Amino acid sequence: MSHPVLTQPSTTSLRSHTFHGLEAGPKLLILGAVHGNEVCGTRAIERLITELDSGRLSLARGQLTVVPITNPLAYHRKQRNGDRNLNRNLRPTDAPEDFEDRIANALCPLLAAHDVLLDLHSFLSQGQAFAMLGPQDNDGALQPFTQSALEEKLVLRLGVGRVVEGWLDTYARGVEKRLAYPDASLRAQMLSTHPSYGVGTTEYMRAQGGCALTLECGQHEDPAAPEVAYAAIRNALAVLGLLDEPLPPAQSEVEFLRLEEVIDRLHPEDGFAREWKSFDSVREGELIGTRHDGKAVTAPADGYIVFPNGKSAPGNEWFYFARPSTRRLRA
Repeated sequence: MSHPVLTQPSTTSLRSHTFHGLEAGPKLLILGAVHGNEVCGTRAIERLITELDSGRLSLARGQLTVVPITNPLAYHRKQRNGDRNLNRNLRPTDAPEDFEDRIANALCPLLAAHDVLLDLHSFLSQGQAFAMLGPQDNDGALQPFTQSALEEKLVLRLGVGRVVEGWLDTYARGVEKRLAYPDASLRAQMLSTHPSYGVGTTEYMRAQGGCALTLECGQHEDPAAPEVAYAAIRNALAVLGLLDEPLPPAQSEVEFLRLEEVIDRLHPEDGFAREWKSFDSVREGELIGTRHDGKAVTAPADGYIVFPNGKSAPGNEWFYFARPSTRRLRA
C-alpha cells in the first residue's frame, strides 16, 4: 500500500488530532502506523478526520484522539521500525537512547490519558483480519486487569471473525527460555530479556487501567485492509457511544485461539519446512522446520502456526504456536 507523497510526517514531533463531544463519555485513542510499513490504519484515520472535519460525522459525546502516524521515522523510511520496534519495551524513560524512546515519551502519557485504545496494524503474509485480546480479569503480577468485559464486548463487534489471546504471558515464557541460551551472542541481539520487552501499546494501556485491542486488518498491501480498519473504527465509536449510532451486532461465529508457545530462531540456517502463513493448521508431530544442525522442529500438538517469520534474527521469534481457546467471550 503506497505512502502518499503529501503525507510525509515530521520526524521531530508526533501529530495527533482530538475531537471533544459536548456530553460526557469515554476517551478513545486510535493509533495508525505504529509500524511504519503498516499504513491501513493511517488511511482509515485520514478518512475519519475528513468526515469529522466536513461534518459528515459528528461526535456526540466523549473524546476521540487519533494518531495517523505513530512512528513517523519508520513511516518516512517505509519500513517496520525506525531505530527499533516501537511496539516492544514501550515505556517512558528519562534517558532516551533512540527515536522510539523519544516517541514513547510522548505516546505513553497519551495512552494513560485515555480509557480505550484501538491500535490498527497489518501483517506480512496473506490471510484474514484478526484481533488480539487481552487477559481475563486477574490480580496477578504479570498483567493485572479489570476491563475484560468491555474488551470482549468490543472485540466481538469490530467486524472480524478471528480473535487471538495470550500474548504477554506467552512472551514471558519465551523470555525465560532466552535467558537459558548457552550462546551469549543470541542474548546480545535482544533489546531486553525481561518480560517487559513484550509490552507494546495495548499492554501499556492496560497497565494504566484502560482497555485495549490490536486489530490486524489484513496483509500490508491488501486494498481491503483500510476498509477493515475504517469499519472497526466506526463500530468502536458506536459501541462506546461516541457516535449516536445503533450498537453493531456481535459476531455470531468467532474462531478464538490462544497463543501457547513462542519458538525462536537460533541460527541463520534454521529454516521452515515450507512457506507458512499465520493460522495454517498443523497436526501433532508435523514438521514445521529444521535447525541448522538437522534437528527437526515439530508441532507439539494439533494447532496453528501464528506470526511465522523465516527471516527473523537469531534469538528472536521464529513463530508462535496456538490452540483453540477455552475462554467464553461475553457479548
